[in-house]
Amino acid sequence: MSEYPTFRYGTSRFDQDTFSGRFRHFLDVIDPSTLFVTEKRLQESVELLDCFKRGALPPGVTDAQLWKAQKIKQAIIHPDTGEKILMPFRMSGFIPFGTPVVVGLLLPNQTLASTIFWQWLNQSHNACVNFSNRNASKPAPASKFVQGYLGAVTSAVSIAVGLNVLIQRANRFSPTTRLLVQRFIPFPAVASANVCNVVLMRHSELSEGISVLDDNGDAVGTSRAAARHALLETALTRVVLPMPILLLPPVIMSMLEKLPLLQRQRRLVLPIHSLVCLAAFGLALPLAISLFPQMSQISVNRLEPEIAMATDCEIVTYNKGL
Repeated sequence: MSEYPTFRYGTSRFDQDTFSGRFRHFLDVIDPSTLFVTEKRLQESVELLDCFKRGALPPGVTDAQLWKAQKIKQAIIHPDTGEKILMPFRMSGFIPFGTPVVVGLLLPNQTLASTIFWQWLNQSHNACVNFSNRNASKPAPASKFVQGYLGAVTSAVSIAVGLNVLIQRANRFSPTTRLLVQRFIPFPAVASANVCNVVLMRHSELSEGISVLDDNGDAVGTSRAAARHALLETALTRVVLPMPILLLPPVIMSMLEKLPLLQRQRRLVLPIHSLVCLAAFGLALPLAISLFPQMSQISVNRLEPEIAMATDCEIVTYNKGL
């Protein structure tokens, strides 16, 4: 079987009905090599896809070229707005730009100031990623972004600082145990804040609704019920996402730091810690966002009555966002 099947515009070359297919699809989506695509290459990809839609492909164009062109366009251009997503806020930039923040979150012996700083930086990055990859079929005012940003940062910092204070006051922990527990504190703080971040950053979708599409990809209406499903699915991925990132490195590093090499060469701890975080992040991101397909489907019976009256389709599609 060919690595590249017959090209289908707007769909994935991997089966989106299976977890393994979605996992392979999102490995493509987060491929950091697309960060280095030139403006010329992007324009060529967009033009090639436009030629395909018009049925005017130049001779000799292969399915592989079309799939690669679509990968480039989807990695850089927002599907609803048609605008370029800033590099640090693309899903392909989430790992390269987010790993330094994860390393900072997991540094041992955090002070109050460093805890606040790293939680603020993490949620600032998350807020921009959530906003940049939202369902943008309906416009949202800038005030919604500000509200979501402030809510997410406040919740993350409050939870992290509160847990740190509790641990500091817990006299029953030995110094070694306290250090280990402190390393796990970022997870509940980040997981809960991530949910707040998604809901607050995309709250306008709940009030305005999002577009739902028929079998031909045409909008048949705007649904608040579909928006609730989109936000619930996205919020669940944001709870799963930090699990491997924030739980595995503390366990691994607590074992590695007992090795004679790291006991003698303490300057190697931070580089090795960074590599462990990078590996965990690289595993966690595709696993989390593969839980649900980006273009999700829902029965019209679960949507508003006017949606069911506007189409003969029994199942409609909506962009969940990332």
